[in-house]
Amino acid sequence: MAGFQYFPHTEEEIKVMLDRIGVKSLDDLYADVPADFLYKGEYDLPDAMSEQQVRDFFEGLAAKNPKLKVFAGAGAYDHYTPAVIPYITQRSEFLTAYTPYQCEISQGTLRYIFEYQSMICTLTGMDVSNASMYDGPTAAAEAMRMMVAQTRKKNTVLVSNTLLPNVRGVIATYAKYAGITIKEIAQEDGQTSKASLDALIAQGDVAGAIVPSVNRFGIIENLEGMADALHSDKSLLTVYCDPSALAVIKTPAEWGADVAVGDGQPLGIPLCYGGPYVGFMACRRDYMRKLPGRIVGQTTDKEGRRAFVLTLQAREQHIRREKATSNICSNESLMALWVTVYLSLMGPEGMKQVNDLCYQRSHYLYGKLLETGKFQPVFDAPFLKEFVLKPLVSPAELQKKLSDAGFFGALETEDGYVSFCVTEKRSYEEMDALVESIRK
Repeated sequence: MAGFQYFPHTEEEIKVMLDRIGVKSLDDLYADVPADFLYKGEYDLPDAMSEQQVRDFFEGLAAKNPKLKVFAGAGAYDHYTPAVIPYITQRSEFLTAYTPYQCEISQGTLRYIFEYQSMICTLTGMDVSNASMYDGPTAAAEAMRMMVAQTRKKNTVLVSNTLLPNVRGVIATYAKYAGITIKEIAQEDGQTSKASLDALIAQGDVAGAIVPSVNRFGIIENLEGMADALHSDKSLLTVYCDPSALAVIKTPAEWGADVAVGDGQPLGIPLCYGGPYVGFMACRRDYMRKLPGRIVGQTTDKEGRRAFVLTLQAREQHIRREKATSNICSNESLMALWVTVYLSLMGPEGMKQVNDLCYQRSHYLYGKLLETGKFQPVFDAPFLKEFVLKPLVSPAELQKKLSDAGFFGALETEDGYVSFCVTEKRSYEEMDALVESIRK
């Protein structure tokens, strides 16, 4: 094995390790695995290639992916990414920064996490944010667990039907294995039904509810009175948010929410075949002891200089896992840095401009699609960048026409509608071409 310098262990070293744990071969390590599940054939591995051959090979694979103009949303949005962000996030002090547990040698990492938390609090209106989570759906599931932990003897969480289906699915999975009961809040005219919420609260045992600020139909929801109804029952309200939209719509705090969660992907993180994403989670000061994940705080060193350090870290979050409030102990730190740089570059006015452009262009496309005679309106409610229509032709036929013309859109919803999304990246020329492809 001497010729393979990247193989970490020699035959002799492997034998020493096997002897130490009392087994004779590497195969013995898999003795508990049923034989039917063990692959016994030869691996079909390609021959070695030069660096240029490897590059050509993967470029060939990439060329098979169709490059379509994105007119779809459903929780993943094609927003503009300022060109400088990749260069800043690739700086060595960020890429090679040591674990923030060692605060004396990781001030750079701790500072940008602190700034990230501060920006999430500004967007949501909440008092405290953690240092990011895996993605939006898991952040929502963690909020469910957090509400149950905070209210203690209550074990039911209400989940709005207007939440994205993938978010509802992840919540249901977490609930199943945590022994939490989920009840669905019905929708009314495309929004969370206040009457349904009140009726479910009256049944008792409600720890809290999770509702969207912008829902799966693209509608900006009216959450008036929901926090009061829950708080009068000593229950909590979690609002699932599109953080980009929070620059121009009511914040979770303004609705009286206790917890705010969502996915940071709309904050400049490019779409890339399912990732990466970054969940955010913020809450009121009263509940920060139950907030899962890391929190970075600001302090001073012995010489009075500004410094940053992990704070409020319960030991069981990392070691005594059976007593932990969450099974997430790490964070999407690089993506949190990405979001922080994006928000720093855009600023409040830049974020407002993004939403203005989305609003103008999405409403333009909405009107043009109705003019084709192949759609009917569904809801009479405010939307920002995403909307649904009732198709008068097959959704599969629509999608095929769009794909052939170079567009990705008309996603079919569970209700039989189709959804479109228009971000600031889409031009009027592209929208006109999309409409023309549907007319044919």
